[in-house]
Amino acid sequence: MMLGYKNLLLRSSRHRKRRRNDSKSKSTTTQSKKIFVAETKQSSNFATKVAEEEEGEEEVGFSLKTCHYNNHVVQPLGNLYFIPNLRNCRDTGLGNLQKLTDELVLDILGLLGGTHLGILSTVSKSFYVFCNHEPIWRNLVLENYNGEFLYNGSWKSTFIATFSPSFSLSRSVPTCLKVRDFFSDYLFQSWLCANLEMKPEWLERDNIQRRRGISVDDFVKNFEEPNKPVLLEGCMDNWVAFKKWDKDYLVKTCGSVKFSVGPVEMKLDDFFMYSEQAKEERPLYLFDSSFVKKVPELGSGYEIPEYFREDLFGILGNERPDYRWIIVGPAGSGSSFHIDPNSTSAWNAVIRGSKKWVLFPPDVVPPGVHPSPDGAEVASPVSITEWFMNFYEETKQWKKRPIECVCKAGEVIFVPNGWWHLVFNLEDSIAITQNFVSRRNLLNVLDFIQRPNAKNLVSGTRDRVNLHDNFKAAIETSFPGTIAELMSKEAEKIAQLKKPTFWEAASDAKGGAFKFSF
Repeated sequence: MMLGYKNLLLRSSRHRKRRRNDSKSKSTTTQSKKIFVAETKQSSNFATKVAEEEEGEEEVGFSLKTCHYNNHVVQPLGNLYFIPNLRNCRDTGLGNLQKLTDELVLDILGLLGGTHLGILSTVSKSFYVFCNHEPIWRNLVLENYNGEFLYNGSWKSTFIATFSPSFSLSRSVPTCLKVRDFFSDYLFQSWLCANLEMKPEWLERDNIQRRRGISVDDFVKNFEEPNKPVLLEGCMDNWVAFKKWDKDYLVKTCGSVKFSVGPVEMKLDDFFMYSEQAKEERPLYLFDSSFVKKVPELGSGYEIPEYFREDLFGILGNERPDYRWIIVGPAGSGSSFHIDPNSTSAWNAVIRGSKKWVLFPPDVVPPGVHPSPDGAEVASPVSITEWFMNFYEETKQWKKRPIECVCKAGEVIFVPNGWWHLVFNLEDSIAITQNFVSRRNLLNVLDFIQRPNAKNLVSGTRDRVNLHDNFKAAIETSFPGTIAELMSKEAEKIAQLKKPTFWEAASDAKGGAFKFSF
């Protein structure tokens, strides 16, 4: 049964696989450039003539953000059954392609360039909606301009402005045709996830342990050894980053240096221009592991909290896997469920903003998340908001409930190795994170990086195949006997767990009676 606008996806369990659009960059001739601009003007004029006011429909159960772009009034498929004698222009406008799924139609359109999308959008209302799907234009911008663009309110507008700087759509002219008879769950969900506010009940649960000023020994005994998350307060009070880092400071300090933002490299001022305007299902996220090499001053802005200073991967020097990142993202950005690379543990320090965390222990796979048998790939909902809409409520009934918290500026969260975690930026955020290997998880790391499919699992290094042998040899040289000692302790721990209790030993397994000896 299809669902209506008010409850679409709140009861849905559809999974969408994380995917990459493999559309290829296309060179455009001067003639095709003229065609594209002409067709865009034609589409704009057409929209001006037939644009109508959106129907006001009050939503129940959630609230929407102020939309930065319009979804052409695409409606969920269930609404079609409440309007008598109305046909879905999605089907009539696609012709013989109507049998294809919406996702497949978009995959095909993703193979086209901007000029052909502009032309195709004039064929029918259906093609107009599909050809104006924002993620298609996002891919075109990212693949064609490699970070050399200034975001202009929407990805299509950004493409046009970058493609033909002399042409711009007047802000006084409606640029979006209101197509009232187009029904699609897939397209509607994409728009809804981009514009849905986080519900209060998604944020209210906070069951993580919080500590301030504990000793390193207490941290190791109560959290690192038992492999439990903890939120630490007061670790950043003396950081230069905590006192100074904001958008203006970073832009001034970093200048024209480019940082990794998804598949492209961008200057910080260009990225902040994007993040201030962006309203999409999966906002771009600045996540750069080379930030200290690029701007050494950033490296002196923070210090590793004392709880995480033993980092055995450090003995590999420049050959160690990537381990530290600066993270900058707008509200709504984040990381969907994953386990940190190479079985390392991690800490994440929030310098500006706040982050919602949801963590599951290693033996509990989050609902809606489907790792492959070898762990090399993970299928999950495309966006974080989609996971909350479809699966979050389910976790409240689980015996092993997730650990949750909102980590605010000035707080540091410890993420133990093997834990699944999701992170959602509630505000524009700046953070530092590092992964590390201590003696408590050294054996886990060595086991992980020597698995038969290590070349598919290991990340952050150019030499995935030999990482295990090189790391083990370096440990044996720098800390002789450490691995053998840790293996011996682990064997004792396992034997202790298997040892029967007093009552199990006293019980007669066959007769159910007790054995007494004097």
